[in-house]
Amino acid sequence: MKNYKYIISLLLVISISTGCKKFVEYDPKEDFQITADNYLTTEDDYQKMVIGTYSPLQWIWANTVIGDIASDNAVSGGENATDQIGFQQIDDYLVNSNNANLTEAWRSCYEGINRANYLHENKGKLSFVGKDALYGQVYFLRAYYYFELVRMFGDVPLFVDKRLSVSDSKKFPRSPKADVYKQIELDLNSAIAVLPNVNVEKGRVTKYAAQALLGKVLLYQGKYDAAAAMLENVVSGPFSLVSNFGSIFLQAGENGPESVFEIQYSNSSPFYDWSNPGRGQGNLAVQVCGIRNLTGSSPYSSGWSTNLPTANLASAYAAGDSRKAVTVLDIEAYKTANPGFNITYTVAPYKNTGLYNQKYLPRTGETSGQVELNYLNNFRTIRFADVLLMAAEANNRAASPNDAKAQLYLNRVRQRAFGDNLHNITSTGTTLRQAIWDERRLELAMEGDRFFDLVRTGQAATKITGFTAGKSELFPIPQQEVDISGLKQNPGYN
Repeated sequence: MKNYKYIISLLLVISISTGCKKFVEYDPKEDFQITADNYLTTEDDYQKMVIGTYSPLQWIWANTVIGDIASDNAVSGGENATDQIGFQQIDDYLVNSNNANLTEAWRSCYEGINRANYLHENKGKLSFVGKDALYGQVYFLRAYYYFELVRMFGDVPLFVDKRLSVSDSKKFPRSPKADVYKQIELDLNSAIAVLPNVNVEKGRVTKYAAQALLGKVLLYQGKYDAAAAMLENVVSGPFSLVSNFGSIFLQAGENGPESVFEIQYSNSSPFYDWSNPGRGQGNLAVQVCGIRNLTGSSPYSSGWSTNLPTANLASAYAAGDSRKAVTVLDIEAYKTANPGFNITYTVAPYKNTGLYNQKYLPRTGETSGQVELNYLNNFRTIRFADVLLMAAEANNRAASPNDAKAQLYLNRVRQRAFGDNLHNITSTGTTLRQAIWDERRLELAMEGDRFFDLVRTGQAATKITGFTAGKSELFPIPQQEVDISGLKQNPGYN
């Protein structure tokens, strides 16, 4: 599964399916290989390769975990100080350039970029109906991978015309992040021009997803007027806030009316590889956050007690906020309230908070085969509530602020949370801005954005224990890239 010399292996044997199956499901076969010279000769080849370009989205599951444990939202937890050592280092701000989770993030994102570039360099080989829209997905995905890289590592190697071969590795130094962002914007605008508003297969990229991601990218760069205008396209689109916040994260809530873009996961494949456990179809982050040695008849399944919400996060929710119970599970209180479940469990041995990530807690019946590696839970990567809060911030920070609109969007989110209008925000200016930032934490907790929000808004040094200004805004470049490709390391890392 690791032979990518010709960008081959699993992505060439993907089966496209409809109905109740997720389009990313495939049947990988190690022994089927084919070179670029005799591939991409039919429309089906292109379709399969595009699905292969989605696959690395599943592999960067740890990025979502990192976004919370690097912040004040969560701690690493686990069995001991060496369990999930990559997360422990990030949580303790003792991270180094040999961190396995960061190395996998780098490797997976560049694998996705390489697959997108393979399609780009072979774009002219064949014409067929719908090709432009298909390539809109490709350019969205390339932009997504580069955005993950640039917000984690800053300046990164930038290449778009072709796949990067081993012999090319030293030819691409780190490009300034401004140039990377420029390419991300170019790819997303290209995608927006050709993507449909709706895709029949759930999880496929749409025009709205590209507009939402571009709005986010513009927000990260401080281009607030452009971000507000772009996000308005999504605000006025077909999305709505579901009335029951908790339903979003249930299996029945996947790809629902609030979903702008979700990373699709599946439990249908028997494939697993403990030497590279995050490279299957299942969402490993779900197993990671589960309650250790849980037994009984509750709807939850056992896990590894990692990525534990903090008491600081739990206390941030005001009385009556329905999001708290959906986001944070106090296992002892839950056990007391449900004696009929006969719950037993092992307290998280390391950094125990007594709290668990309710949004992605493993549930009975949602995995199969190698159960730890095969949870089907999608990541709700861009939700409509996120878009509303981004649009609120962009309007508040625009050259000519529109605080009335910012309040409107913010309060739509709060009204769903509290079920009334009594908790509406009426402040303006910087006070309103802080309220929007605080709301992002409450709404999006344990969804992977908190660390990056704190960094981009300049709050990280005052909110995160161990954070060092001038260093901790970025993660270290993986050491193997420094050694092999001669890349310059980020400041403050050896």
